[in-house]
Amino acid sequence: MVHKSAEGRGFSHLEIAVVRATGHHHASNVDDKHMHEILFLATNSPGSIPFLAERISRRLAKTRDRLVALKTLLLVHRLLRGGNRYFEHQLRMAHASGHLQLAAPWFAKNPSDHSVYFLHKYSAYLEERIGWVINQAGKLEPLVMNQGLEFGSYDEKSVDLVFRRLPKCQAFMDRVLESCCPFAHLPCFNTLYRAAMTSTLKESFQVYATYCECVAALMNMFFDLTAGARALACRILRRASMQSGVLQLMYDTCEKVIGNKNLEYPVVQIMTLEHVAALEQVDLEAGSSSPPPVLGGGVKDVGGEEEDDGDGDLEVGDSSGDFGALFSWKSSLETKISTVWVVFEDEFSR
Repeated sequence: MVHKSAEGRGFSHLEIAVVRATGHHHASNVDDKHMHEILFLATNSPGSIPFLAERISRRLAKTRDRLVALKTLLLVHRLLRGGNRYFEHQLRMAHASGHLQLAAPWFAKNPSDHSVYFLHKYSAYLEERIGWVINQAGKLEPLVMNQGLEFGSYDEKSVDLVFRRLPKCQAFMDRVLESCCPFAHLPCFNTLYRAAMTSTLKESFQVYATYCECVAALMNMFFDLTAGARALACRILRRASMQSGVLQLMYDTCEKVIGNKNLEYPVVQIMTLEHVAALEQVDLEAGSSSPPPVLGGGVKDVGGEEEDDGDGDLEVGDSSGDFGALFSWKSSLETKISTVWVVFEDEFSR
């Protein structure tokens, strides 16, 4: 009885802390005091994380105040960045089980209302973000299920980078582009929007570093791939080409408008559609007729079986060097990326 009473008090304190952290009376970022209180209560009370997830979901579902909704989403984002691995895992499980829901149903999706539009896009970003973990080096990496694919004798690490991680990186960057692109129309004087976008941008910088590493690995192995794998590689590279120009424009605009000194923007590597078309032409001339292999959690609308390793090998000869000269991707990236991003101090009030 004493245990249940103490547990009930812990849940009650946790609910109060959530209300205080997301209150409408302050337009600034989530208060550090409430943030630390939530982390302390949730990690020291058994079964409290599903309860916390339900309180957050209820807060989002009931509020008609867009600032409260934004602060609630910011709270989720900071919990994902600031908790330990166990807490992060439990929060992810709560999301998978339906205890944590990130929708804001009271706000109609109206593209002309830029602040509400940002709410929905930021929510979609967090839906994607919850599928990523912070590794021991403090960097983001995707949760990718291994599907036991056969790619001949290719190095398993390279296959993992290219055909599992790269599509996840591309999906992540799509959500970043959706959430940050309309920022020019937002009330940027409001530190809530600045906090949300700054956290999103910082995480995108880290993911983009992995993105570049994956593309470089794909370019290095392209002419050794089987026909089916080359077809999939061309799809991935075409998507990378379309993303690179938009990403560069977004980063350039964010750097001019946000002006946060703590942000260190990467140099976007540009790949043109002409480059991809050249590779596709090589694949076509090689007589590729098999569909690309199926990858779980990767590129959508990809079906079929992989060709036998011995049937689809491409012999390029001396011409392979010509294609390598078309691309500016480097295996050893010189982009300077900030790794200090798991912080609680209010970096937006300086």
